[in-house]
Amino acid sequence: MRPDAPAADDSARPCPCGSGAAFDGCCGPILAGAPAATALALMRSRYTAFTTQDYDHLGVTLAPEKQGEFNRAEVEASAKDARPLGLDLRATDGGGETDQTGMVEYVARFKVAGREHHHHERSFFRREAGRWVYVDGEMNPKPPPRQTGPKIGRNDPCPCGSGRKYKKCCGA
Repeated sequence: MRPDAPAADDSARPCPCGSGAAFDGCCGPILAGAPAATALALMRSRYTAFTTQDYDHLGVTLAPEKQGEFNRAEVEASAKDARPLGLDLRATDGGGETDQTGMVEYVARFKVAGREHHHHERSFFRREAGRWVYVDGEMNPKPPPRQTGPKIGRNDPCPCGSGRKYKKCCGA
């Protein structure tokens, strides 16, 4: 049994993914091989797999083109001294029970050698043969640039409709 996995008599313990549900009703069945209903459920199960050292789950839930890149020893080394602190969801797009693709943005918090670290990722998933798989991720995603109105020159007419130059009206 994995070190942090719930014991048989501890199945009502809250799931490590932070959903508030019991492990047996949340990530437990997915880690045992049941398909995730949504991209979010798969992402939560992957977080739980990392925290419970179920590295096989991380490998088998990768898209086929990514499985060759999976290095179990590297994942184990990175998780060895990490103590999970929680999972914060930022955004989802698609990834529902009837969707074929989805995106989940999250921040996984953990502590290594007494220092808190954050893993911020926008993860992309797709449904393959009826099962969700992790396709790729964008680390530390930036929000889209803020859209502002058109640039107004100092000598342009003021957009308020006064008929005066911008620099003498609203730009003063």
